[in-house]
Amino acid sequence: MPRWLPRAVVLVLALFACYQLAGWAFHQLIGLLVNVLIAFFLALAIEPAVARMAARGMRRGLATFLVFLGVVVAAAGFVVLLGSMLAGQIVAMVEGFPRYLDSVINAINATFHTELSRLEIQDSLLHSAWLQKYVQNSASGVLDVSATVLGGLFRLLTVGLFSFYFAADGPRLRRALCSVLPPAKQSEVLRAWEIAVAKTGGYLYSRGLMALVSGIAHYVVFAVLDVPYAPALAVWVGLVSQFIPTIGTYLAGALPTLIAFTVDPWYALYVLGFVVVYQQFENYVLQPKLTSRTVDIHPAVAFGSVIAGTALLGAVGALIAIPAVATLQAFLGAYVKRYELTEGADDTAPPPSAAAPPTRPSASPAPPAPRSPSRPRRRGRLPGLR
Repeated sequence: MPRWLPRAVVLVLALFACYQLAGWAFHQLIGLLVNVLIAFFLALAIEPAVARMAARGMRRGLATFLVFLGVVVAAAGFVVLLGSMLAGQIVAMVEGFPRYLDSVINAINATFHTELSRLEIQDSLLHSAWLQKYVQNSASGVLDVSATVLGGLFRLLTVGLFSFYFAADGPRLRRALCSVLPPAKQSEVLRAWEIAVAKTGGYLYSRGLMALVSGIAHYVVFAVLDVPYAPALAVWVGLVSQFIPTIGTYLAGALPTLIAFTVDPWYALYVLGFVVVYQQFENYVLQPKLTSRTVDIHPAVAFGSVIAGTALLGAVGALIAIPAVATLQAFLGAYVKRYELTEGADDTAPPPSAAAPPTRPSASPAPPAPRSPSRPRRRGRLPGLR
């Protein structure tokens, strides 16, 4: 047996053990890494406000606390307002459910010549096997729901603490990161950091502006149709449609459509039609103008980035996909060298036939001009080879 074989076997086994340990640690810490990533993007989002307040003489810790307090108060007010609206509407819908059910049963009986009864339908539903099984499963899943809620609160607290530390100690974090890099790399890291702050802040700014426009437009429609809780529904549509990618529009339009249905079924149809029409106006007119200077991403690239982020990190990836891709695009655009297009590659260049008109051949070719005596050319090297 060669002498190096036992050591090679031990080395391979040690590397394999390290690989397995690293994989196990990564899978155990994936939740924490995702929370840190969310906190980092939240810190980048509030960095412009914190930096502006710190430039006026306020400490960064106090500025960060005030910004977080404003966000928490606004979110809590929105949740309380929406909760009160939903509670009132749910009570009204539950009280009016027998009337809606009677109207549906009467319409079915008149159309199909049946003899259905609401009492018989309710009795059959209450004594059905699948309803009893659903109730048993729901009772056994109360502990799971409680654990999920507690886990969500703990995760929210973790993200809030990390984002507060990242925003309050932003300059110290940059100095600590740049201190372990050579001077040439330090400038690139600082440039990437500034681009990330600008793109993330620009993304939130453009989304907030579109949410404001969307909320005002939908409030006007809800007020004209006399839909209950028009201000709360307008805020709901504006925020959900802008800050929940891909399916946010459908979630935002479902609630006002359902509430308008309790007033008049035709109002629900009007609300649904306006939501669809406004979404097309926003996609093709409003969004390109508002995001052209902040997050200049092609719609196809944005849609693909949202799908990729959802596949990688779920809802979290969908939320941070667009600012992450915008940051990467801006960073690559600053360092990737571009060249002028040739005539064949540029579609806007005129064809060769139109570029120069054809000349008529002359009867006799002109004699070549006599060569003037000159010194022999000196062979030089290319600039890139010197």
